[in-house]
Amino acid sequence: MDNKDIIKCGLLGYPVEHSLSPKMHNASFKKLNLSYHYSLYAVELKSLDSFIKFLAKYNIKGLNVTVPYKEKILPYIEEKSEAVKKIGAANTLVIRDFKIKGFNTDFLGFSKHLKELIDPYKLKVALLGAGGAAKAVVYSLLKDKVKAISIFDIDRKKAEDLVKKAKEWAVGLEINPEINQVETIEALDISKKGLLINATPVGLKQSDLLIVPENLLHRGLAVYDLIYNPAETKLLAAAKGKGLKFSNGLGMLIYQGAESFLHFTGVKLKVSDVAAIMKEALAEEVN
Repeated sequence: MDNKDIIKCGLLGYPVEHSLSPKMHNASFKKLNLSYHYSLYAVELKSLDSFIKFLAKYNIKGLNVTVPYKEKILPYIEEKSEAVKKIGAANTLVIRDFKIKGFNTDFLGFSKHLKELIDPYKLKVALLGAGGAAKAVVYSLLKDKVKAISIFDIDRKKAEDLVKKAKEWAVGLEINPEINQVETIEALDISKKGLLINATPVGLKQSDLLIVPENLLHRGLAVYDLIYNPAETKLLAAAKGKGLKFSNGLGMLIYQGAESFLHFTGVKLKVSDVAAIMKEALAEEVN
């Protein structure tokens, strides 16, 4: 097959070198005999505009979007899904009919995977981070009817904005959870929470410090870190050492990836079928 006949997809972000997305998407394309190829696109902010303008020229038909572009990409999207409109972040783009269409599969992937670890219904949650991924997490938690969410981010304005947005979502969902922004990690009151989520990049680098003091991790707390590479961050290692339920974000990556895959290709398969192919492809990556 000529290279020009291959439909290109990929991951847009900066950095992206750590990503497992190419492995799981390309394995799925191969298994289903689809003439697609998934690549990594490490694009600096100064080059974002020119990259988007050349998508059609280079036959790029689908993109996943990661840090730091889940919110910055919004002005380029011509047709937004309801989830993108509500969440204010997109992680999946499809270029079709000369238009960029945006979707958010993060909240779906997170919800599916979290329920394999713990039932979020009526849980009290402490959340680290208020960026694009955190928005999807909060939207998912509210749809699953948690009891309370406390949010900390070093960028106080981002946390305040997310709290405001979350309260609007709660009204729309006809629920009334406690939602608040706090000034310090200690103020998250983790001792009274049943779930701690890290939606920040802290933990990606080996040099990163443990984001939460170990003494705050208590019996009965479940810990979820959206980071999946490394498979065990310092936060998860601390949770493991305390004998707590814990998970990295690999399952979320797989489920959101499966949803994205269906947007890219239009194949008529169940999300679970695509996820199973992706899980098999990544089997040796799971620690």
